[in-house]
Amino acid sequence: MRGNPWPRVGFAERRWVPTASAQWGVRAEETAYGVPYRWAIVPHIAELTPSPSPDVVAKAEEAERELTRFDAELGARVSGFAPVLLRSEAVSSSQIENLTASARAIFSAELGAKSSRNAGDVAANAAAMRAALDLASDPSSESIRQMHTVLMEKQPRHTPGQWRKEPVWIGTRSDSPVGAQFVGPDEADVPGLVDDLATFVRREDIPALIAVAVAHAQFETIHPFTDGNGRTGRALAQSMLRHRGVTRNVAVPVSAGLLADVEGYHAALTAYRAGEIDPIVSAFADASLRAVSNARQLAREIEEIRVAWEQRLTVRRSSNAWRLLDILTRRPVLNSAAAAEELGVKQPNVYPPLNALVNAGILKSKGEHGLGPFWRSDEILAAIDAFAARAGRRSQS
Repeated sequence: MRGNPWPRVGFAERRWVPTASAQWGVRAEETAYGVPYRWAIVPHIAELTPSPSPDVVAKAEEAERELTRFDAELGARVSGFAPVLLRSEAVSSSQIENLTASARAIFSAELGAKSSRNAGDVAANAAAMRAALDLASDPSSESIRQMHTVLMEKQPRHTPGQWRKEPVWIGTRSDSPVGAQFVGPDEADVPGLVDDLATFVRREDIPALIAVAVAHAQFETIHPFTDGNGRTGRALAQSMLRHRGVTRNVAVPVSAGLLADVEGYHAALTAYRAGEIDPIVSAFADASLRAVSNARQLAREIEEIRVAWEQRLTVRRSSNAWRLLDILTRRPVLNSAAAAEELGVKQPNVYPPLNALVNAGILKSKGEHGLGPFWRSDEILAAIDAFAARAGRRSQS
């Protein structure tokens, strides 16, 4: 049984006139007058109430309960797991956009290593996720702009935090919207559409996970930026989960659940534009349930590694090496400056405890691209990479 109808995206025709250099050849006369394409006319949703079918509502309620239960389960352990789960969410969200990097490369990028462009982009996505959670108390069009600013800070050509001033489209060609799968709404309509979306986001009368799924799909339909829309939209989803109190302590990596069926996720976004909300709500519910199961396994594995370290470290209990164990479960790559900051000691004082962990086989040390030595826990990094592998991809998009 289907839920109540949802307004579908309308379309209007425009003509795309290629640049002069592209007008030569047998179709020059035709292209000189432009080639027709369809652009979206997106309805406002602030005053609308989504009503999925009963079975999808039940699934969304179950997923919401599981997200809240997992968040509560971590309890006192949250300080250790929250940063790892947030980065795992950032990694999975980036993978949906075909941005992949190892956990080691990402944590190293956060310390200044520049060996991988993708790792830098994923690290920026993690920063955007943190910004999204920090801004959760006041969801607004301005907070969305701030998330994008953090995400795209090192890519100024995409005007971080600025609504687009040009057409955007989803398709195989970067030089023309002709034949694109979807062309976003007119750039002049973007500010009003985002303000309308922000009003919808602040509503409290819609079940949380249903609101998150619909708001995310609406954001992706608006496509308000020239790049980074998918990652910003999934950061917005995390912000909404925190704002509605579904999660209070951690960013449950829902994107890892979406990653398991990227093709289905994209099909659900297409269905939303055709006026169907069941597929996107169902996709978010399924993704949440998969994410909780996967994140529980990651938490167990990290705890087991931490317990094993206790058996291997034999230095005196007053050594800062013991304090570093908990730090390493959430920051498995450190340099001396980061270790000193975490411990609250002067930098020269961190070398003895770091060396003690190397001698115990808990850490490995390696020079990193002229930045001096980095210390890493291969065990924690492997657990995080295994989490990403379990999220996997059943299909390519």
